[in-house]
Amino acid sequence: METIAVIFGGRSAEHDVSIVTALASIIKPLELTKKYRVEAVYIAKDGAWYWDEKLKDIKLFTSGGIQDYLHRTQPTSVQFDGGMTLVKASGIAGRKQTRRIDIAFPAMHGTYGEDGALMGLLDMAGIPYVGCGLSASAIAMDKVLAKEVATANDIPVSKFMTFTKAELERQPGEAVKNIVKTLGYPLFVKPAHLGSSIGISQVRNDTELRHGLEVAAHYDDRVIVEEAIPNLIEVTLPIMGNDRPKPAMLEQPMTKPEDFFDFDTKYLQGGKKGKGKGGSKGSKGAQGYSKIPAEVPEEVYVRAEAIGVAIYKAFGCSGVARVDMLIDEKTKRIYFNEINPLPGDLYAHNWNRAGVSNVELVQKLVGYAKERHTQRQALTTTFSTNYLQQF
Repeated sequence: METIAVIFGGRSAEHDVSIVTALASIIKPLELTKKYRVEAVYIAKDGAWYWDEKLKDIKLFTSGGIQDYLHRTQPTSVQFDGGMTLVKASGIAGRKQTRRIDIAFPAMHGTYGEDGALMGLLDMAGIPYVGCGLSASAIAMDKVLAKEVATANDIPVSKFMTFTKAELERQPGEAVKNIVKTLGYPLFVKPAHLGSSIGISQVRNDTELRHGLEVAAHYDDRVIVEEAIPNLIEVTLPIMGNDRPKPAMLEQPMTKPEDFFDFDTKYLQGGKKGKGKGGSKGSKGAQGYSKIPAEVPEEVYVRAEAIGVAIYKAFGCSGVARVDMLIDEKTKRIYFNEINPLPGDLYAHNWNRAGVSNVELVQKLVGYAKERHTQRQALTTTFSTNYLQQF
C-alpha cells in the first residue's frame, strides 16, 4: 500500500483555507479509496512540521485546541534521503517512529506552498507530488508574470500597472497620480502573490486607492492595480491533466454586479454564519454559490473553455488548476484574470457536476502525479565533464 503525505497549513495568509482543503477534500476521499496509507502533515504558522493522526480531525482546529497540541508536541523531522521520510518521537525513550513517503499531496495555499516553494523541495526529494510543478506554480502565483505570459500568448488581459512596496513608500502621491492618469476609476488593487482574494480592494476614488495600496503592500512586496472590466461577468474553469488537459464546467459565481469576489464572499457567505448569496438556486462549493454551467451564450462558453485550456498549457500546468476569466457582457470579449495552481477544495463541486466524484478526483490526481514523475525520471539531469581536472 502506497503512503501519501497530505501537506497543509504553512506560513501563509491562506493557512486556514489550506486546513479545510486538506481535511475535507483530500484526506477523507483518499482514505475512502482504501488504496493508500494517508498521513496528515501539518505545517504550523511558525514553520514547524507535525505528523499525527490527530491532525485529521477538523475539531482540533475549529475548537482552538491546536494551540495546546503544538505547545505539548515535539515537531516532526523530515529526512531527504533519496526520498522523503517523516521522523518523530515514538513515546518510548530513545525510539523514533518513521514513515517513508511514496507520494506527496500538497494542500498548501499561497506563500511557501502553492507559489512553488514546496514543489521545489519535493523535486529535490525526488518523489511524485500532486499538482503543478515549480515553474508553473511560481508563474501562476505571480499575478504580474501571469498576465505577461497570457499577453505573450495573444490572450487579452485588462490594463494594469505594478509597483514595488518600496516605490509606494517612497512616493505614494506620485503613484496615485500615475494610476489615475493611466487607468482611471474604478480599479482593483491586489497583492501580486496572494490567492483567496486576500488583501484585494475595489476602489473608486483617491482615498480608497491610497488605502487599497496600503493594504496590498501590507501583505506583499509587489502590488498590481487593474482597470475594472465593464458589464462584467466573472467565470472560472477547473482543469486537470498533464499533456492532455480536460476541463470541467465553466462556472459563474452568483455575486451581484456591484460586488467583487473578496475573501468574505468566497469563504464566509455560505458558512455557518452566512446565508449564501444564491440560496438553493445555485451549486454550493468552496467559494459560496454559483451557476454551473455559467449562463453565457454558447459561443462565449466555447471560447472561454478554449482560452482556459490554452492558458493551462501555456503556463505548463499539470495535475490540476483553475483559470479565472472576465467577460464583457456587451462586447463578448474574454479577458484572462488569474490562474490558481491549487484550487480551494480542488473545486470538487464542479467536478461532481462534470461527472467526477470526490474519490475519483483525488485518484486521478495521484495518477497524474505518478505519470509526470515517471516522465521526469526519464530525463538526464546530470552531466559528466573534465572541468574539475584543471584544478
